[in-house]
Amino acid sequence: MEPVKGATTADRLAPRDPARYDRRFAARAAGIKSSAMRDLMSLTERPEIITLAGGLPDTESFPAEVFDEVWRAIGRDHRATALQYGPTEGLLELRERICGIMAEGGAEAHPDGIIVTAGGQQAIDLSVRTFVDPGDVVLAEGPTYPGAVPSFSTYEARVVHVPLDDDGMRVDLLEERIEELAGQGIRPKLIYTIPNFHNPGGVTMSLERRRRLVQIAHEREILVVEDNPYGQIRFEGEPLPSLWELDGGAGWVIHLSTFSKILAPGLRVGWVAAPAPVLRKMNLGKQAADLGTGTLNQRFVVEYLKRFDWREHVARLNGIYRSRRDAMLRALEEEFPADATWTRPQGGLFVWANLPSYIDTTELLARAIERHQVAFVPGRGAFLDGRGGHSMRMNYSFASEAVISEGVERIGAAIDEMIELQRVLGGGA
Repeated sequence: MEPVKGATTADRLAPRDPARYDRRFAARAAGIKSSAMRDLMSLTERPEIITLAGGLPDTESFPAEVFDEVWRAIGRDHRATALQYGPTEGLLELRERICGIMAEGGAEAHPDGIIVTAGGQQAIDLSVRTFVDPGDVVLAEGPTYPGAVPSFSTYEARVVHVPLDDDGMRVDLLEERIEELAGQGIRPKLIYTIPNFHNPGGVTMSLERRRRLVQIAHEREILVVEDNPYGQIRFEGEPLPSLWELDGGAGWVIHLSTFSKILAPGLRVGWVAAPAPVLRKMNLGKQAADLGTGTLNQRFVVEYLKRFDWREHVARLNGIYRSRRDAMLRALEEEFPADATWTRPQGGLFVWANLPSYIDTTELLARAIERHQVAFVPGRGAFLDGRGGHSMRMNYSFASEAVISEGVERIGAAIDEMIELQRVLGGGA
């Protein structure tokens, strides 16, 4: 058949009847939800768009001479092994050093109790895959991490959200949810939480609530998945003990973290700390997914940690992020309506804002991109029950202070247009 003139390569490669696949997809594929932030990642390649959407760390600050020295060391001393397959659980040297990093925060772990993952995202996926059958209940903050949404939907979890406030998850309401489910004969499989500098909420769970959450896990025998990618990204206040530490080795907490925020996300190296029976099952799941995390990337992390103090790099990042957070908070005060509210994070990468209830942030995003060339993550992407329609997540780690201020000003202009439209239509404002 002659190719259609003027057709693109994509047009020529696409099947003429794409519906042929619909009846062949696995049933679970129909329910998979995309990550709202990943949908917006392509905007980072459009120079005219200011994006406050992605959770992008500042990789420009990683010293070029450090980067070069690490690669030279790998090429000189580890070239063959760095290019070879490695153990599914990860390099022993790296797992030993991960234990050292966890110990910085007061959490004791053993290398045999660690599995290295392809970033924090795989750690989440393995946790859900290992425990959740279709229809099983997972308790998670509302809002929850938008990147966890595809994992929950892929494995057909029923997510029950627990509200947040300035002290993190409302653990009192968590208990109410558990009681309500018990009355229906349902035991939750997991509690998923981000206690430090919540993504997207920007808040941190108080010590009192941490202790009570671990106590609930022990009393109710419910596993807690503690996702802690931001624990080291602190600008203010004193560090709090992790749920893993408070669990005291009782085995009711699974701890997840990553090098994406303290080194670089392009390395795709994270980890899970968990009891041995859990790690054995996760190891099998990881074998099926990728055989093992890239050995070259693991070796980069090991050689970096052997030669440099990661804490100095994090301290440098935290100074940058603190200034950028302050720039965003100043801009929000100046540009957002008086009845808007937002969090004031002591660390992490995000601010969560709530707009007047008549403003739908999904519609606002379309207007902001089209008319004002600025992007953010609309709030519905952080819920699985349709909520979040008047909320939004904004990132301050990636852009400069000037660009952040300009981006918030542009979002503010888009909000003003929607407020005016509401007034004209007679809805009041």
